Amino acid sequence: MRIPLPLGFLVLVLLLQACEPPAPPSGGTLEARAAAGPPPPADPWLDDGRPQTGLPKLTLFLGPKQLQAEVAMTTAAIQQGMMWRTNVAETNAMLFVFGRPHQTSFWMKNVPIDIDVAYIDTDGVIAEVHRLERHNTNPVLARRHDILYALETAAGWFQRNGIGPGVAVQTEHGSLRETFSRGRTAQGAPAGSLTR
Repeated sequence: MRIPLPLGFLVLVLLLQACEPPAPPSGGTLEARAAAGPPPPADPWLDDGRPQTGLPKLTLFLGPKQLQAEVAMTTAAIQQGMMWRTNVAETNAMLFVFGRPHQTSFWMKNVPIDIDVAYIDTDGVIAEVHRLERHNTNPVLARRHDILYALETAAGWFQRNGIGPGVAVQTEHGSLRETFSRGRTAQGAPAGSLTR
């Protein structure tokens, strides 16, 4: 079978192009881009299957109890939350600081363990506590519209420690409002008060 010349030429050009190495992405050579590592996902919902690390930390006081909390303040950090965590130590937690009071909800996409969440009002007082079940993607909606913070802990922590609605959450800098008020650093607390 004989291929007509124009069609044969087109097939040859396409084959040669397929054998060429890809052009380096804008911003440098392939070697430079490879050394820099993979780019972050464009969408925080498209995570890479690893728990987030490197969040700032803060000591929280709930009555006589103390927790070491990672602080999630950016949209991406809040959206990823405790995804992919396989355990939460009894004295560890994650504090979510929202940009404005609202009726929040949490779900458990890609979270393989049960955890508890306390929804906290604008005064830094626990308004409600809920159990979040592993991998449950049904949102657990706050009953109130003035939630400014949320605190995730190991499952059962609030009950085991007798902490519930009405308890104020404090930091070494004072109330949550004082710690995260306007005029503080971009991370929300006085310079040097959050650790990594």
